[in-house]
Amino acid sequence: MEASRGLEIEKKYDVDAGAVVPPLEQVVGVARTGNPHTDLLEAVYFDTPGQVLASRRITLRRRTGGKDAGWHLKMPAGAAAGEGPRQRTELHAPLGRPDAVPDSLLIHLHAYLRGAVPAPVVRLDTRRTTYPLYGEHGTHLADLADDHVSAERLGEGGTDARQEWREWELELVHGDPGLFGPVEELLAAAGARPAGHASKLVRALGAGTKAGKRAAAGEADAGPEGTPALLAGKRAPAAAVVTVYLAGQIDQILAGDAAVRAEEPEAIHNMRSATRRIRSVLAAYAKLYRASPVRKLRSELKWLGGLLGQPRDAEVLQAQLRDQLGGLPAGDGVAGATATVEQRTGGNYDAAYRLLLEALGSGRYFRLLDKLEDFRDNPPVRADAVAPGRRAASKAVDKAARRLQRSRKAARRARRGRDQELALHRVRKDAKRLRHVAESAVPVHGKRAGKVAKAARRQQKVLGQFQDAVVARDLLAAIADEHSEPATADIYTELLNQQEERMAAAKAGYRKAWKKSRDLLRRNVI
Repeated sequence: MEASRGLEIEKKYDVDAGAVVPPLEQVVGVARTGNPHTDLLEAVYFDTPGQVLASRRITLRRRTGGKDAGWHLKMPAGAAAGEGPRQRTELHAPLGRPDAVPDSLLIHLHAYLRGAVPAPVVRLDTRRTTYPLYGEHGTHLADLADDHVSAERLGEGGTDARQEWREWELELVHGDPGLFGPVEELLAAAGARPAGHASKLVRALGAGTKAGKRAAAGEADAGPEGTPALLAGKRAPAAAVVTVYLAGQIDQILAGDAAVRAEEPEAIHNMRSATRRIRSVLAAYAKLYRASPVRKLRSELKWLGGLLGQPRDAEVLQAQLRDQLGGLPAGDGVAGATATVEQRTGGNYDAAYRLLLEALGSGRYFRLLDKLEDFRDNPPVRADAVAPGRRAASKAVDKAARRLQRSRKAARRARRGRDQELALHRVRKDAKRLRHVAESAVPVHGKRAGKVAKAARRQQKVLGQFQDAVVARDLLAAIADEHSEPATADIYTELLNQQEERMAAAKAGYRKAWKKSRDLLRRNVI
């Protein structure tokens, strides 16, 4: 069963045991408060012994009592600015077994657990009194929860003495985030203070313990997907420019892992693109780093990219040929050709996807994720690599542009046929590299770098259409040789002709895209 999903936007406040909930109807925009109701909640939180999930601001629990009893998984959905409200994606699953995390939630955690098995770490007993806030037309704006909490640590090291505290939690339902300000003023007058911990779990783990410190550090320093907050202004050093770009792509891989496992649309493409972006940028800025870590990381990314590429290519080819076959007049030949093409492309996708899933559960993949995050957090920068970011980015983009110029000239000189097809495929790869390197330069070069990335993308896109047609042609030719039935022969001939037409149109489109950008992509690009 697929987990239900929602967005949680809330703020927490510490409050003394004797504090009194103020009259919330005094808040501007709140017309009335509903009757308060009290629930007794018991929640068991799951994590690894090292608090891997908590350190990434991820919460996994099984809770009984209240209207939303069941398994809950909360993951960061955006970084709060300063003391602003926290936003988290919340996924729910039925109660099920108390000792088995539902697969519908576990699928979102593999990229973070990396083979580890989550176990109970904290049990919370909460007496919660909820005060609903309503607007003028009966809109349920928010809920204020008055929580009396008792916590007990579980698992490794035995149990600690129970902790007890009280906190208020304001969570939006259908209200606007602007409601937080006036409500907070009223709560502060009643003795509320911004919470010292961002979650009950972190408080229960205890700031003095190693596990608690790791979790608290993750809450304080993590970005939207658990990465360290990074800045790269126009005066940033070169390594910072690279690190900021890599951090975004690593987040894409981690967030996309679950989508790939669930076969969500475009998920494989997005993860594959992230691996390619990292490889491109590592190659472009390789001189900033020690050679061995870069070489090993690029090699492992190439391995992962290859595994992602096979099902993605089969997926694209299947959709392309399905569309072309659907445009032909119905008949026995079309039906036969469609069945054969679907069987071949579908079989290729299934086989490649099985290999990909196997790889995503392997130690090699999990080690790659470890290495990516270690490279981001502890870049192996050479001692003499102190170039300013703007200068290093300019050199990297210029070098990538010259590389594209060389491959373009080689394609012009190549003989028509397979040689030219391979040469144009090289042009496409080099346009893609230029695009990625220019993207990395945007924080320090602004719009100019963005224009270069856009120009490279136009060339990459149209040459991608050319390559798709080449791959489709080769597959159709192989199928036609294997299946010589008279009813389908004309269909394959028609489809092959369509591929040749698409290749010719793509080459014309590439020439147009190049002419449009040639002045931009000359020497001293940015």
